[in-house]
Amino acid sequence: MKARIFVTLKKGVLDPQGKAIQRSLSHLGFEGLEEVRVGKFMEVRLAEMGRAEAEKLLQDACQRLLANTVIEDYRVEIEE
Repeated sequence: MKARIFVTLKKGVLDPQGKAIQRSLSHLGFEGLEEVRVGKFMEVRLAEMGRAEAEKLLQDACQRLLANTVIEDYRVEIEE
């Protein structure tokens, strides 16, 4: 089983790295990009377990370590 975890800054949280990338893209001639937001992507391989158990395991991992839930949102996608 494989899972993908996407972690992004919550709306309203400033993203200086995204702003820097947006400015650089503009300087390179890429126009029309209104906003760039930077996040994290993780791919996790899981041992054999039920889907519910995998979801709980990954939710706990995100809550405790992978995402700072004060300023970040996360999304987990599980592929069987």
